Amino acid sequence: MPRILCILALFAAMLGVTVTTQVVTATKAHADGCYTWSRTLSEGASGEDVRQLQIRVAGYPAYGGHIAADGAFGPATKAAVQRFQSAYGLGADGIAGSATYSKIYALQDDDCTPIHFTYAELDDGCGGSGWDGGPLSPAATKANALQTMWQLEALRHALGDQPLTVTSGFRSIPCNNSVGGASNSQHLYGRAADLVGVHSLCTLAKQARYHGFGGIFGPGYPGHNDHTHLDIRTSNSWSAPSCGI
Repeated sequence: MPRILCILALFAAMLGVTVTTQVVTATKAHADGCYTWSRTLSEGASGEDVRQLQIRVAGYPAYGGHIAADGAFGPATKAAVQRFQSAYGLGADGIAGSATYSKIYALQDDDCTPIHFTYAELDDGCGGSGWDGGPLSPAATKANALQTMWQLEALRHALGDQPLTVTSGFRSIPCNNSVGGASNSQHLYGRAADLVGVHSLCTLAKQARYHGFGGIFGPGYPGHNDHTHLDIRTSNSWSAPSCGI
């Protein structure tokens, strides 16, 4: 017992007063079911924990930008962290610490998907199951789908957290052929999602420009008058003529 408490206890005993003491222990660090960060990250850091952070802030690169999930915390990652922090009312210093991690933990399920999207939604658009049948390995395809979902989560939040409906995600090669998809479709790689929802298709296309989507095709582009296509390619190819894009 600390010295001051011993002295107080002695005086209490002399006065016939009972003193109750309580030992307060530090709260344990948060352990998340998906991934737990163990250090504060800032510009200049590198490693797998940086890459995991980049996946989750990939939807905050600013207009026309893209965040590389390369494990190197550079100026673009710092700026994306700042935008993520601002979007959720956190102190926007661009340093990923406990407050930033707590918000990420609250936004993700134990399988690392953001809470408003699932792997099932991004799976084979022809009703298949799994991530095989495309040009990449199933693991690589699934990893692409995960980043696609985090960028969709950023878009959803920017649009008032109202639902977005994915009508087509990953397609195997046979599936893509059956629906008449382009031979080099981003759907084959797990990098694409076709959307509808409570917002207009033009609203989806316009807002997507701020969330790292390199491929944006919507109303006015052939075959896209009933949905907005978004994909996470890292060069910009946008066309939604009816929306002014």
